[in-house]
Amino acid sequence: FLEAAQVNDEYELFSAAVSNAVTSGINSKDAICLKLTGRTGRADDHAAAAAELKASGPVGAGLAPTLRRLLGMKPKAQYQSKKMTGKESVSAVGWAQRLYDGAERVVNS
Repeated sequence: FLEAAQVNDEYELFSAAVSNAVTSGINSKDAICLKLTGRTGRADDHAAAAAELKASGPVGAGLAPTLRRLLGMKPKAQYQSKKMTGKESVSAVGWAQRLYDGAERVVNS
């Protein structure tokens, strides 16, 4: 999903890029939580997802605000007819990359 977000951003498909970035961020949260706690929630409650990441340990706590910002973009990207901007897309892809990098460090440690 991160790669798809990057490609969509390059092609100026900003809503698709943000949507893919959100999914990538959620998947990164899942990987971190599974590795550190052995479980992850699957609820649509975005506040719970960020809280779960925060409670997973120091890495998760450091990344929770990033996930919260990314999840805040989900409604506009996935449910509204208003299109995302290039600036929003760049931010979302960057946040997704940060979460992915954190998940990679946790999973490979």
